[in-house]
Amino acid sequence: MAMKTSAGRFHPLGATLDPEGVNFALYSKNAEGVELALFDTPDGSPSEVIRVENRTRYVWHVFVHGAKAGQLYGWRVHGPFQPERGLRFNSAKLLMDPYAKALTGKFRNTRNCLLSYDPASPARDCSLDDKDNCRLVPKSIVVDDSFDWQGVGRPETPLERLIIYEVHLKGFTANPNSGVKRPGTYLGFIEKIPHLKKLGVNAVEFLPLHEFYVEDHLAEKGLTNYWGYNTAGFFAPESSYAAARAPGAQVAEFKTLVRELHRAGIEVVLDVVYNHTGEGSELGPTFSLRGIDNPSYYSLTGPSEAPGRYYQNFTGCGNSLNAGDPAVVRLIMDSLRYWVETMRVDGFRFDLASVLGRETGGYDKYSAFFTAVSQDPVLSAAKLIAEPWDLGTYEVGNFPVDWSEWNGRFRDSMRKFCKGDPGLREVGWRITGSADLYAEDGRSAFNSINFVTCHDGFTLHDLYAYNDKHNEANGEDNRDGTNDNNSWNCGAEGATADPGILGLRRRLAKNQVCFLLFSCGTPMLLGGDEFLRTQRGNNNSYCQDNPLGWFDWEEARRNADFTEFTAKAVAMTRRYPVLQRRRFLVGHDEEGREVPDIAWFGLDGKAARWDDPEVRTAVFMLEGPLFFIYNCDHRLAHTVLPPAPNGRPWRRVVDTSLASGEDFMDPGREVALHPQGVYLVNPRTVVVLSAS
Repeated sequence: MAMKTSAGRFHPLGATLDPEGVNFALYSKNAEGVELALFDTPDGSPSEVIRVENRTRYVWHVFVHGAKAGQLYGWRVHGPFQPERGLRFNSAKLLMDPYAKALTGKFRNTRNCLLSYDPASPARDCSLDDKDNCRLVPKSIVVDDSFDWQGVGRPETPLERLIIYEVHLKGFTANPNSGVKRPGTYLGFIEKIPHLKKLGVNAVEFLPLHEFYVEDHLAEKGLTNYWGYNTAGFFAPESSYAAARAPGAQVAEFKTLVRELHRAGIEVVLDVVYNHTGEGSELGPTFSLRGIDNPSYYSLTGPSEAPGRYYQNFTGCGNSLNAGDPAVVRLIMDSLRYWVETMRVDGFRFDLASVLGRETGGYDKYSAFFTAVSQDPVLSAAKLIAEPWDLGTYEVGNFPVDWSEWNGRFRDSMRKFCKGDPGLREVGWRITGSADLYAEDGRSAFNSINFVTCHDGFTLHDLYAYNDKHNEANGEDNRDGTNDNNSWNCGAEGATADPGILGLRRRLAKNQVCFLLFSCGTPMLLGGDEFLRTQRGNNNSYCQDNPLGWFDWEEARRNADFTEFTAKAVAMTRRYPVLQRRRFLVGHDEEGREVPDIAWFGLDGKAARWDDPEVRTAVFMLEGPLFFIYNCDHRLAHTVLPPAPNGRPWRRVVDTSLASGEDFMDPGREVALHPQGVYLVNPRTVVVLSAS
């Protein structure tokens, strides 16, 4: 029996649950007709196909009376198939709702079922494949947004007090030695929250958790898009991370994870990919936006005879969303608000964020998207972090005032200096909050998201175990991944039993922990660096959903002392307010008068020699008072100490050249110096003194 329908509403888009049924709304400016297909099972034929007769402001809408949460559905969109003009309608292909809040499973190009063209045809993407694929593709699910948050609120931690922990949700617990009951899932992650509490981090930045598509070329090689930077659905949490198999279980499990992280005082930041989709280039699959309204959603290009056939590719992933189109801006804004308001996340890190500022090809920080975010009452209060580059532009320091940025300059400068390269002036800017990048436009030091390592590149362990990348397992003959690592193997490539090399590697890793956590700005730790996780030299593990990409918790147990060192460094940032300053450390006020926030020295106790290419040691004093000696030279540093401003004696807090247990002293156990006026700093060693 056919379900009763009525006109419904054009807003909101997607499937909206109502006591009387469900309102369905889909934007397509260029479509000539739209059908809504309803399903009883994920792999069956439609139980009903409803022709949508109502269209308002390019939105096709219908209200289905009696439909309930859990209803499975998909769209068929009719229109011309003229790829040379950018029109790729094919009503034989069932399409995912761009606003779907959950999917019944993963899109897989089984028997080329996702291709809208015949790959065997000489015309390639200009040919039309009219085979129906509705039984082979995942279905969108109507979701009930209600959830028991148990009165748990948001931590609402100021950015300057944030310690971010970047981590892959599945990889955190997928290894059997993680000891959790539901490894690799939203619920499994909850079981490891005590590790995060012990470490002291108060924000988790998850690699993408939107439903993503695994590229065909990876699936053919037995690999996968492990990192997830290939979004299929901007509202749907990744289905494969659910512990339960019931369709839509991922929504409640994601909310449960957020609730429990918030209960522990830990904020949730999502790494989001709005710059492109998993539909890829003109030879890619068609499962949503391409078949719904290709010219509206994507930036198209091509020769004069086929001006819309190809895709602008600022991302290196085959396509770029048309962020200048109002429909695309609305899609992204609606998605972001949904994750903040309904899923209760606290912020976002935007992959290749500069693409979202490209309206006519060039980057503009006053683009439609950035303008929309700045005036939105929900999003303007969220934490917004940009990856400030894409395939063709590097925009570090060039984002709007309410945005923070991954500071790639910090990473590069501190890596070079730590292994003994010159560059004291550059390092001085990074230590003090990168005022050269962010001070001119109303931002503060915390808008610099400082990091030394991240998911994309070497881990901290591998940074000092490998001179070269070793990505052979990726199946690309080691051509993928960057060659510009600023790494140093300390004398042996990879694993070694040499105690001298192993000791040096560990010391350099400790030095970087200090550089990261004691610099002005918001620090981001790569998950696993706290126990020296290795990927055996692979600096591009995007396709390694296996022990190479997973956390090894036996490694964590073996290196518990390094985790303790890192936790002490985190705790120290909270013990000394000067290490959580909003303002840049510049040594003077706006009128140029000296203020005691920072003072720089040479090893002789006199002024720092900023441009001396022989200098390999940074020496400075902060309010507190705290005295820092970053000796990255291969030689002993005879350091003259000034008297502490408060007249108290200097005491040793940190010396990374000492054995575990002595390298970082607990509060109250700091070691008084004798004599007071000098400290002999071992080669490649960080020393921190306190007179508080």
